[in-house]
Amino acid sequence: MLRGLTLILLVVLAGLQYRLWVGPGSYAEVKALEARIERSEASNSRLQVRNHLLEQEVLDLKESTGSIEARARRDLGMVREGETFYLIAED
Repeated sequence: MLRGLTLILLVVLAGLQYRLWVGPGSYAEVKALEARIERSEASNSRLQVRNHLLEQEVLDLKESTGSIEARARRDLGMVREGETFYLIAED
């Protein structure tokens, strides 16, 4: 009787150990999910900073003609009427 009970307890213990280390919801799976969450949070933080900068740029473009002019000069090479454009070529 004691031997049968011991065997049953060992089987139950082995089953629980299997689930703890290998099965669904195991320790390894939890650690992998925690690492994935950490990477996602870091990515989200970078994207939030980028979104904030883009939002500020949009507001600046809506409110100021100076920023529109600066962007046109930089990106499109535009000049004002009456200005002379000089291109300095380096060796």
